Amino acid sequence: MPEIKEGENLLDILKRTKAALNSRDAVQLKDLSNRTIHTASIYQDPDSIAVAVIVYSLSKIIERSDYSFYKGWSIFMKIVNHSIEKSVESLEEEDYKAFRDSMVNIRKAVDKISGNLKFSIQEVFYRAMINKASRLYEHGISIEQTANILGVSLFELSEYAGKTGISEVPLNITMPIEKRFKTAWEFLS
Repeated sequence: MPEIKEGENLLDILKRTKAALNSRDAVQLKDLSNRTIHTASIYQDPDSIAVAVIVYSLSKIIERSDYSFYKGWSIFMKIVNHSIEKSVESLEEEDYKAFRDSMVNIRKAVDKISGNLKFSIQEVFYRAMINKASRLYEHGISIEQTANILGVSLFELSEYAGKTGISEVPLNITMPIEKRFKTAWEFLS
């Protein structure tokens, strides 16, 4: 099982995630997710990306206090808390397979609930993937590579990036073709 690139960072993030979940601190969860996505963009590490998506999803879920009134909420949160605890233990023991299994269990926790809560939380996870994919793109990873890493369609990511204005950030705008040609010609001359 391949080693995790930023294990210490992920360990710290997951410990802080556990505390933020207990105190229902959605802002801290978002900050932790952003910290993770920065690392993920440097190393293009699927483990960091998975943690970023999950932590961001949890921040959005925690923001919705009405979810706690739905049937299945306590089961969902019990599985999430247990899986985060297990992921922390696994990283401390350098058991990367168990860590990855714990991350998958968080996503599978949605299957343990039904009705409107299940649909709503599935939607949160989906939107979180699109959001984090757009952040990877914003950090300079190509839009196609970002879509592939997160398993979202290029169309969905392009549409989201267009709505957020990410594609208009000066670092993402290429030179006009005339200037590229001139630069290439000067370089080759």
